[in-house]
Amino acid sequence: MQATWLAVALGVLLAALFQVLAGPLTRLMAGGPGPVAEAAEQWLRVASPGLPLLLVALAGNGWLRGVQELRRPMVFVLAGSLVSLALCPLLVHTAGLGLVGSAVANLAGQAVSAALFVRTLAGELAGSDVSWRPRPPALRAQLVLGRDLLLRAAVLQVAFAVAAAVVARSSTAQLGAHQVALQLWLFLALVLDAYAIAAQTLVGTALGARRPDEARHTAVRVVRWGLGTGVVVAVGLLALRPVLPGVFTDDPAVLAQAGVVWWFLALMQPLAGVVFALDGVLMGAGDVAYLRTVTLGAALLGFLPLSLLSGWLGWGLPGVWTGLTLFIVLRLVAVGQRVRGSAWLGESVTP
Repeated sequence: MQATWLAVALGVLLAALFQVLAGPLTRLMAGGPGPVAEAAEQWLRVASPGLPLLLVALAGNGWLRGVQELRRPMVFVLAGSLVSLALCPLLVHTAGLGLVGSAVANLAGQAVSAALFVRTLAGELAGSDVSWRPRPPALRAQLVLGRDLLLRAAVLQVAFAVAAAVVARSSTAQLGAHQVALQLWLFLALVLDAYAIAAQTLVGTALGARRPDEARHTAVRVVRWGLGTGVVVAVGLLALRPVLPGVFTDDPAVLAQAGVVWWFLALMQPLAGVVFALDGVLMGAGDVAYLRTVTLGAALLGFLPLSLLSGWLGWGLPGVWTGLTLFIVLRLVAVGQRVRGSAWLGESVTP
């Protein structure tokens, strides 16, 4: 209940900030006024009210995972996604709303998922003596516990925003190709992150029962699955390279740029599969502070510098995606070394 209140509060705050700063932020990222900045501002103003709904769904995912209930979150998220999927082409093309139509479709899907999670929460509370009211001590405790993950996520999003800003200054075609590749990258990251979720639950259970050998065995298994799935995904992306970009656009200039970035997208997948699996292992062990430091270091030493340098030297899209690849490699080295050692087992198994 307190996680849901926290999600609502943070979501309302962020939505209000985006309403106020939508214009300046989009113009900053686009390099000044113009059609790209105007379209982005319109999208952001319509989409940002969905942030409380999105965070409520994320909170629901979290507390249901905590009790090892993974089926209902999947159904709820799929229900919202299917609503968005059905509405998007209708609103964008049939109704002629364009980019704003996609924001409305997202908003509708987020409302469905959030409503399903809230209904489930109400059912859980109905048979208990837990109060619906916010409890400030519990909210503060969750903020303290989540601050490392919040900082990690914030820095990562800033790095992606800077990369998008650099590409936007190169050309509209490069920006379009970057968006196509990035959406696929994020989609595949969520697919591969399934191993992280499983690892988080299984490792946490093993260490809670003081079975470190089982936790290490779980780590080895999820790494193998992550690597194998990453290789399969990479092969599939390379095989579909002549076809898949055309699903997103028929613009020849964007397709040409997508062909360049496709190699980065595909060859990164095996590395990403291992990184995401190991992230889940360390989260399950409660080693969140280390993950925060690794993500900050990889972003500040790899992703951000190369993105900024790409803008300065005119490297454009290839430079930005080289930075993203370096970001994954640096994280792989750091989390791999951590899991090979025993520090991540220490605090959780101490009597």
